[in-house]
Amino acid sequence: MGTKKEKTAAIQMPALLDEGGGLLLHACCAPCSSAIVEWLVEHGVRPTIFYYNPNIWPREEYNIRKEESKRHAEGLGLRWMDGDYDHRGWQTAVCGLENEPERGRRCDRCFTLRLTAAARKAQELGLRYFATTLASSRWKNLDQVNRAGLLAQQQVAGTVFWAQNWRKGGLQERRNQLLKAFQFYNQQYCGCEFSARQASALTKPLLRQQMRDAKRQHAGQLERMSADIVEKLTTRLVARDSHPAPRTVMAFWPLPDEADLRPLIAHLAAQGTTVLLPRVSDGEHIELRRYTTAADMKEGILHIMEPTGEVFTDYAQIDVILVPGVAFDAAGRRLGRGRGYYDRFLPQASAARKIGVCFPFQRVAEVPTEGYDACVDEVI
Repeated sequence: MGTKKEKTAAIQMPALLDEGGGLLLHACCAPCSSAIVEWLVEHGVRPTIFYYNPNIWPREEYNIRKEESKRHAEGLGLRWMDGDYDHRGWQTAVCGLENEPERGRRCDRCFTLRLTAAARKAQELGLRYFATTLASSRWKNLDQVNRAGLLAQQQVAGTVFWAQNWRKGGLQERRNQLLKAFQFYNQQYCGCEFSARQASALTKPLLRQQMRDAKRQHAGQLERMSADIVEKLTTRLVARDSHPAPRTVMAFWPLPDEADLRPLIAHLAAQGTTVLLPRVSDGEHIELRRYTTAADMKEGILHIMEPTGEVFTDYAQIDVILVPGVAFDAAGRRLGRGRGYYDRFLPQASAARKIGVCFPFQRVAEVPTEGYDACVDEVI
């Protein structure tokens, strides 16, 4: 096995860059950036990191990728710059190409848009060279990326695109090592809703497997993501000018791989909200019981912790139902674990506002559904 220096011999530094021409590195995400940035720093180049990816959907996905990129760059003491999240503008730019296959004309236009913005930012900052981490991604066609970079170079005077195959020189293997070392959030699709559609155009069992794999990959981030979800729900469930706070909320006691709602449940109960939790009464149906304290929770027949408070049957009094799920899409379609408990229960509480609760990577473009599948009103 060759040395690290021998492995990276395939990467050639532009002469002027080596002489101090300066580099702006367009970053699509932290995992794709990590090995490239490490190599650059080791070779005396401290790039300015420019995060410009208005293609990414949904906004929650964009924010997670952005924060991971920022965390990585600032941890290395590098300058990090945030581009504009103009997703509507990006949609306009690719209008008419929505049904193009991955690596088709839509991607050509998307890459050119993003790399032209990177070239303009380099020009603004007085940096001669610009490059992109798109050239390291397994989702991308390298020739497409390079064509877009050269087009951007032609459009922005005084800039030079560094066309480099960042998958060579051992950097792909190093990327995978750094992904684990930094516990990066590792996305499951390219970024836009159209690539997400392709990723989620699966049968239910395959989509469930994909989500199981995603949870393992993101194990280091689940606690932080749970805290974000609880914060959003806490804000969502307080009184506002237009409507009062809900008086009765049905929640769920989390499984180890679900958003941890226990702090929210305790908060709601402490402020006097009636909190209901599900119990599987006969192996087929959900029974609601009042939550009292965490100490009163007992393991049920499915080895899930269940409430022991009094039974609640006045479903018309429920204001909000927090619904767990394996995956959700923007239309509120939900993929459960396959037993149908919520699909049978939710129609009985038709007046309640139903909020799907999931981690950002569980939001996909389209959930495969059947006629009996129940939907939610919104997803957090």
